[in-house]
Amino acid sequence: MTETIGFVGVGLMGHGMAKNILKAGYSLSAIAHRNRAPVEDLVSRGATEAASLEELGSSSTIVHICAPVSPEVEAVVSVLMNTMKPGGVIVDCSTSDPTNTIALADKLNSAGLHLTDAPLGGTPVQAEAGELSTMVGADKEIFDRIQPVISAWAQAIVHIGPAGTGHKMKLLNNFLSLGYAALYSEALALSEKVGITSAQFDSVIRGSRMDCGFYQTFMDCVVGGNREAHKFTMKNALKDLKYLESMADSVSLSNPIGNAAKNSFAQAIASGLDGPEDYVPHLSDFVKKQNGCG
Repeated sequence: MTETIGFVGVGLMGHGMAKNILKAGYSLSAIAHRNRAPVEDLVSRGATEAASLEELGSSSTIVHICAPVSPEVEAVVSVLMNTMKPGGVIVDCSTSDPTNTIALADKLNSAGLHLTDAPLGGTPVQAEAGELSTMVGADKEIFDRIQPVISAWAQAIVHIGPAGTGHKMKLLNNFLSLGYAALYSEALALSEKVGITSAQFDSVIRGSRMDCGFYQTFMDCVVGGNREAHKFTMKNALKDLKYLESMADSVSLSNPIGNAAKNSFAQAIASGLDGPEDYVPHLSDFVKKQNGCG
C-alpha cells in the first residue's frame, strides 16, 4: 500500500517533520493555520496545500497532528473521522491527555479508523534534521505500518504499547525535564543568593554526572544568553504538568514533586510569563526575581 500523508500543525516541530516526510518520498498535503510561511515552504518542496480538514482527510491514508492541547486534537479528529477512508490512521504527535487519547482511539476503531499516539522528544532543530525521538502507542500491526513514515522524522522510535501508552510515557518524560527546570531555577537563585554566579555554577555542573542534554539547552539560555535555546513554552509546560497530575489522580497516586513543579510554572505564568516567546528556561528569571536576585 502506498501511503499518502496529511499533516495538521506545521509549526515549530511540525514543519521539520513534514519536510522530512517529503524528503523520504511520500506524497504530503498540509493545511495552513495562522502562519502561512511553513506551508508555503512545504509547497515549494512538493507538498500540496489542503483548503480544509475535510479535503486533507479524504486524500490521506495517514494524518499527523501536532496541536497544543487535547481539545484541539479532538476537534481535528472529529472532522477527520468523517472524511478519511476506512483503515486510515491518525497519528497524534501532541502531548495529549492519555485518558482522552484512549477514548478517541475507541471511537475511531468503531468507525473503522485507527488512532496512534507518537508524542515527540527533541527540539525544533532536531525536527528539521529528522532526529527527533518518539514513544508510540499503537497496536503492533498499525505500528509496523506507520513505522516507515515515522522513521522519516524520528531517529529513535520506541513502541510502548497500545494507544494511550505513548502519551503516558511522554508525560513521565516531561515530568523529569520540567522537574529539572524547576529544580535548576531554584538552585540558580540560591546559588546567586550565597555569592556563586550562574556561570560558576555551570562551570561545575557542565560535564559532570549531573549534566544532560536538557541541562545544556536550559543553561545555554541562562548563562549563554540564547533566549531561544530551548523553545518550549511556559504555557505548554504547565499544561503537561496538569495532565501529569490528572494521570496521577486517575490511579490515586500522590505526586507532591509533580505538584511543586506545576506550581512553579503556574506562579511564573500568573506573573505574566505566558506569551508565545516565554520559554521554559525563563522560569529561572522569575525565580531569581521572586527572591530578589539576578
